[in-house]
Amino acid sequence: MDLGELKKEKEELLQKLSNPEFFKNTAELKTTNKRLSVLDTYLPVFEKRVQLQSSISQDEALILSSEDEELTKIANEEILAYKEELSKIQERIDNWENQKESELETNGVILEIRAGVGGDEAAIFASDLLKMYSHYAERYSWPTALLDSSQNEIGGVKEAIFEIKDSDAYALLKYEGGVHRVQRVPETEKNGRIHTSTASVAILPKITIIPFEIKPEDIIETFYRSSGAGGQNVQKVESAARITHKPTGLVVCCQSERLQRQNRDKAMEMLKIKLWQDQQEKLTANLSAERRAQIGTADRSEKIRTYNIPQDRVTDHRIKQSWHNLNKIFGGDLDEIINALKENMPRYFKGEITGGEDLD
Repeated sequence: MDLGELKKEKEELLQKLSNPEFFKNTAELKTTNKRLSVLDTYLPVFEKRVQLQSSISQDEALILSSEDEELTKIANEEILAYKEELSKIQERIDNWENQKESELETNGVILEIRAGVGGDEAAIFASDLLKMYSHYAERYSWPTALLDSSQNEIGGVKEAIFEIKDSDAYALLKYEGGVHRVQRVPETEKNGRIHTSTASVAILPKITIIPFEIKPEDIIETFYRSSGAGGQNVQKVESAARITHKPTGLVVCCQSERLQRQNRDKAMEMLKIKLWQDQQEKLTANLSAERRAQIGTADRSEKIRTYNIPQDRVTDHRIKQSWHNLNKIFGGDLDEIINALKENMPRYFKGEITGGEDLD
């Protein structure tokens, strides 16, 4: 993020505060004031960085154009001093950038679970993961909603979008994103062979303020009848909403609410969250892998965890730790795993722990 973007963000926030209606939303008002306080702290730092970079460029130009040895010597000394100060300024900015994810104001998370490799068995595993996170939310009495789902004929989940409505959920679940895989003997396997199937999990934070305005001409809205297991219609009216974002091709759906407008609003919120996340990934695309990880753009294609049913063991490959009693884990008892991730993932991102599969 550069100085211009920060100034633009501050201007937009101040414009919101100029609207008397905005003060009725106390939660958003609190978040806005907190963000303005952060911007007021760091805008002078970014301005100082620009000043130092400009001073260095001017001295470098002077050295190239001047034949005065004394003047060149002074300019070189100034450049060394400016660069030393710039290094300290940049370190402060880097630390702030790395902390921004943990400072996100969220009011919940959206989990996207998709069956991967393994056909029907992968869909059954995706269903198991959906139940696991649902039970975990129940343990904390978090409100939940199944926003959208697609099932196969035997009750497996091809795709599900699941919402948890609690401000603590993202901090606890943010390391769950990635490819999960299961090793077990399917019920349909006659020769007792162990099969490996996968499902992907994406964790999207529900940000309190989403800095995205979507133009009406950039979206296509369609409405359809919501459906249940096996694809049968469960409503006779077209209340489910699907929104396609034409510039990016992103498609979001919601069918959890009874009214079409409610489903449309939730789908629009999901679209904004996805666009925000895509923007964060683009901003960090050119950074080193370590820095990218610190900022929070983990590769969703990475195989992060294996559930080995015959050995009653789950292994997280990033931190190289295993736990037993899969019945409890699939029943939502994830506290040990999540606490271990909170403690060790910062070390993993710094390269102090080298991930690997380490399967028997």
